[in-house]
Amino acid sequence: MSDEYGVDLDEVRKVIEAADVLVVRFHLLPNRLLVDFRTKPGVPPFLAVVPRAESVEDRFRSIKMLRPEFGFPEKVMSFSWPRSMPILLASGIWQHIVDRMASLGGIEATERCGAVMEELMGEEHREILQAIRGADHYQTLWEREPA
Repeated sequence: MSDEYGVDLDEVRKVIEAADVLVVRFHLLPNRLLVDFRTKPGVPPFLAVVPRAESVEDRFRSIKMLRPEFGFPEKVMSFSWPRSMPILLASGIWQHIVDRMASLGGIEATERCGAVMEELMGEEHREILQAIRGADHYQTLWEREPA
């Protein structure tokens, strides 16, 4: 395990390379990153931010709904990312995903990766603001005194 990143980056790279379908779970965000590397003529790889699934079966059904051109995946690989989006970028893990997507889907896949990263950065920023402001699903350590 890498002390700097909180995960074994070599193992994460191996998962990215081996996966047909990949789900990345984030420490700060309830949503997940779904990456489907499967392609066929006219059907590029797929990348999207998706809601957390209630079960493994639910995840497989959601993948089938999002990718009706393909059957159910044989398996879905995943890893948990315990750090922020900027650290995902700095670690090279995001670039590894982008590189694999680009090799399968060209410039359109690369552009999609950029749009999805912007979405993830925005979600993370909003989540941090909610934590700071003490949103309902966070417990604050102190309360503001009434004016």
